[in-house]
Amino acid sequence: MSPDSYRGRIAPSPTGLLHLGHARTFWIAYQRAFQNNGTLVFRNEDLDTQRCRSEFARAMLEDLHWLGIHWSEGPDVGGPHAPYSQSDAREFYLAAWRDLRDKGFVYPCTCSRKDLAAAASAPNDTDDEPMYPGRCRTRTDAAEFASPAGVNWRFRVPDGEVIRFTDIQYGPQQFAAGRDFGDFVVWRRDDVPAYQLAVTIDDNRMEISEVVRGADLLKSTARQLLLYRALRLAVPAFYHCDLVRDAAGQRLAKRHHALSLRTLRESGLAPEQIRAKF
Repeated sequence: MSPDSYRGRIAPSPTGLLHLGHARTFWIAYQRAFQNNGTLVFRNEDLDTQRCRSEFARAMLEDLHWLGIHWSEGPDVGGPHAPYSQSDAREFYLAAWRDLRDKGFVYPCTCSRKDLAAAASAPNDTDDEPMYPGRCRTRTDAAEFASPAGVNWRFRVPDGEVIRFTDIQYGPQQFAAGRDFGDFVVWRRDDVPAYQLAVTIDDNRMEISEVVRGADLLKSTARQLLLYRALRLAVPAFYHCDLVRDAAGQRLAKRHHALSLRTLRESGLAPEQIRAKF
């Protein structure tokens, strides 16, 4: 990769105030773009309409600028790869869903949450989706659906295939499809594209060359590599960051209000004092 071809991104979701863990990851992304004389893209991941709020969207822009992070493209400054808010990019996700449907990579799933809870353990802090038991994976009626609405759509993983990639921070990684993760949701029954599909499509259409994000998403990278292959998309490099944890060893979440950037900022701390914690 030549230095002028580097394109990184930060992609917060406005479902709460950003905390120190977010700040550290986004600072690393900013620094890697700066060190490579590249472009940093800001993407607003606001697909979850039930949890996303406009005040959080404003706060994340303000707090990251205050921290010293600046970007060349985003919802506030525009750019050649708009839209930079996922809520405005539905047409791109729908085109990908149709492609996956037509090629047999996805199937409709009508399993309830109760069905899934009875068949799989709850996800832990290293995964975002429980193992799917496979009740609907033999369905062959995907082509009958003109719209993804009303059912969950799952990607049928190649059972037994080992997905390998080399992470810039953590080195060689491998996850076995069907063992480490199962058929995963790409479109939700409430007619919202799921994280795995949306982020894959957005990173590709924004021409992101390196994805910087938390280590809790290492397994998601394996899922997304299957989507990249199915959709015949160029694969970026990946750099996963160590997680910031609280005194009890739990990774930070948006419920940790005392460690939110906004709270620390209002307490009188300067940006350089925050960055010193990284």
